[in-house]
Amino acid sequence: MTDTAPPHIPPSAQVTLADGRVEIAPGAPRPSGRYANEDLLPVPAGRRTWTTYNFSALWVGMAHNTASWTLASGLIAVGMDWKQAVFTIAVANLVVLVPMLLTGHAGPKYGIPFPVFARASFGVRGANLPAVVRALVACGWFGIQTWIGGEAIYFLAGKLIGHSWSDAAHIGGYAWTMWLSFALFWVLQVAIIHRGMETIRRFENWAAPFVLVGAFVMLWWMASKAGGVGPLFDQPSTLGWGGGFWKLFWPSLMGMIGFWSTLSLNIPDFTRYGRSQKAQTWGQALGLPTTMTLFAFLSVLVTSGSQAVYGKPVWDPVQLAAKTDNVVGLLYALVTVLVATLSVNIAANLVSPAFDFSNVAPSKVSFRTGALITAVLAVLIFPWKLYSDPQGYIFTWLGLVGGLLGTVAGILVADYWIVRRTRLDLADLYRTGGRYWYAGGWNWRAVLAFVVGGVLAIGGASLKPLYDGRPIPALAPLADYGWAVGLGTSLVLYLALTLLTGRREGAAQAV
Repeated sequence: MTDTAPPHIPPSAQVTLADGRVEIAPGAPRPSGRYANEDLLPVPAGRRTWTTYNFSALWVGMAHNTASWTLASGLIAVGMDWKQAVFTIAVANLVVLVPMLLTGHAGPKYGIPFPVFARASFGVRGANLPAVVRALVACGWFGIQTWIGGEAIYFLAGKLIGHSWSDAAHIGGYAWTMWLSFALFWVLQVAIIHRGMETIRRFENWAAPFVLVGAFVMLWWMASKAGGVGPLFDQPSTLGWGGGFWKLFWPSLMGMIGFWSTLSLNIPDFTRYGRSQKAQTWGQALGLPTTMTLFAFLSVLVTSGSQAVYGKPVWDPVQLAAKTDNVVGLLYALVTVLVATLSVNIAANLVSPAFDFSNVAPSKVSFRTGALITAVLAVLIFPWKLYSDPQGYIFTWLGLVGGLLGTVAGILVADYWIVRRTRLDLADLYRTGGRYWYAGGWNWRAVLAFVVGGVLAIGGASLKPLYDGRPIPALAPLADYGWAVGLGTSLVLYLALTLLTGRREGAAQAV
């Protein structure tokens, strides 16, 4: 069916609690069949226990990581000063918080993960399109973060073992010991995710403060090397505040938004465990923009200090930590990098694609199997190439990711908040022939809005250093605003198509 304005949901199928949360009615059969499994079913209200602190700790753990450090330090490396870099990141995180809270609302209310939530707008089968796109992006992120963690192990072992480790024979441009470190970190993460979501929650709770302390230690070390905090603030921008800065600001802003555009889609994977809407709203509002801005501030100061000490900015914190001759300090710094990388990689880049791949074939792919698929694909995308250059990392990788996923976010927000006014039928999200079945399980309106929005958002993007050129050069003027273009286009187009065709078709089928 193509019901775009859902009628009253029968109370026998689901019940609404006093606090607004919805669950399957007591005594009613749980959804079953080929589109349901234990990992995709709604979390019962009694098991939605995450508090404001849990969500804040989740964000502290995810924000305080090596990749987000390199976001800020990468902006220093391409010419901004510390004020410009922190300003860019602060604005980006306030912007991305909005769709994060809007899509996160469905989690505590219905207890469903992102791929099931997407079934309402894309169709029970069609939800595999945004789910797989999101999952493949996560594979790229998982690979990048695993490479960073492996790099930390490599440098740490090199300091302790000596030249026999650091100067080992090269394979594919890197020492074979670097490849071994990469593999060891890969195995460690898979082992943790295998233990399930509760283990992840406990890990995030203690990892968050540990990483924050580590960042301040790095700042203290760099300030002492630079002769005080003054030089950290004195490094000038090569852009000024004129046209040169604003020309770089917009693609940088879209890249910073793109960094968390992944979570703005699949945040229901976490908020489905929320005790209340207040818990997820306050937890995210307190956790994301504040901690990301603080961490950006620390990272740009340290990177500015490295420019004062070493003559050029060292944007990679692992490379920077390896410059110390103090073994204790090195150990602490690199262990902090490992904990930070584990924290964000497991939470942001394994949990969500595990659910996404499970959604493709629920009867055959469990959460743990989906996580293993993610981990394998992460190696096949050659993450060492994506991470090798700040220009390609910020403007190509993050820009493309943000543009594409912003398109999905626009459709989800339009459907859930404007078309359905936050009302969903839990049973039909898992049912063949229900209101979310549309035509053969696909909602063509969502697919068309996704394609059009995606083409406009990333069609004119530069693909350097992967490819010297743009897929559609005529769309180049839109490339610097990819996330906004994708979100705005898909939202408006989806609403227009639904208004023009959805209600008429729904009425015809209801007769």
